[in-house]
Amino acid sequence: MLAYGMSGKVFQAPFVAAHSGFALRAVLERNEQRMQHDYPQVRSYVSLPELLAEPGLELVVVNTPSNTHFELAEQALRAGKHVLIEKPVATSTAQLQALLDLGRETDRHVLAYQNRRWDSDFQAVRRVVESGQLGQLLEAHFRFDRYKVALNPKKFKENPQPGSGLLYDLGPHLIDQALSLFGQPLSASKTLGANRPHTQVDDFFSLHLRYPQGLNVWITSSLLVADPGPAYVLHGTQGSYQKHRTDPQEAQLLQGTSLRSPYYGRETPGQEGRLTLVAADGSLTTTADPAPAGDYLQLFEAVYQTIRHGRPYPIREEQLRWQNELLEMPV
Repeated sequence: MLAYGMSGKVFQAPFVAAHSGFALRAVLERNEQRMQHDYPQVRSYVSLPELLAEPGLELVVVNTPSNTHFELAEQALRAGKHVLIEKPVATSTAQLQALLDLGRETDRHVLAYQNRRWDSDFQAVRRVVESGQLGQLLEAHFRFDRYKVALNPKKFKENPQPGSGLLYDLGPHLIDQALSLFGQPLSASKTLGANRPHTQVDDFFSLHLRYPQGLNVWITSSLLVADPGPAYVLHGTQGSYQKHRTDPQEAQLLQGTSLRSPYYGRETPGQEGRLTLVAADGSLTTTADPAPAGDYLQLFEAVYQTIRHGRPYPIREEQLRWQNELLEMPV
């Protein structure tokens, strides 16, 4: 693991430690050594070459700022390690392709960390879409909104450089979810905004993806939404569906909830989605739609199965290329 900030502490280390197929071995901590407090068995290194020389190390988690992903992943691949890379895998399509090519040259896996596929709310959305209950799908709206008017103290998120700004921060989550459901769009357009005082990067984006058979998908995120509405809205010829952003995993992990808790990943009563279906006589029936439990451990199970047993990784290479193309396309 190449860092032990929030990403490492909350989204990676607990799952690597919990999965029987992994052994948490080493971390890169250039300044302050903190990981051993939580995981005493882990060796802390101050340089990447030293970490890559750790005996028996097979997989490196690249969970550093986006603009460093390419360089660090490249070094790990050349050292003969598989890599699991935080979103976005790279800040350009050219860099992404170079990593994929290098993975093939070195016979190592280049895997994307897209954990939001295993959110409880998105799992509910996927289930509704794949059930066909809504008929021919015509509209899909995916949103990820927050209210954060103050600039982020993490300078790499606010300085204008490759991978900074809201589009590259939250965009990969929403884009990946849309691509995993609907595939590559026929065409797309993009709008960006910079609305917070003194911001130097985008804090609003909206992508419009156009698909066959009249399906239009809108992906939107803003840092100036004080009262977020539903995160997912779907409309089809036979019904509609709404779901708020209710996955509890991030909050539970920050609170230290055990992955073995019966409440882990489970939404609380009252957070169900709203499914409205049209009957043959035109009448409408609205029901509550409970979500399945969210479970980021499934991503690590997929990593394990890919490395150990050669099973296809669910976040496919072409989906990563489509994602980077959408991130890079001009406004």
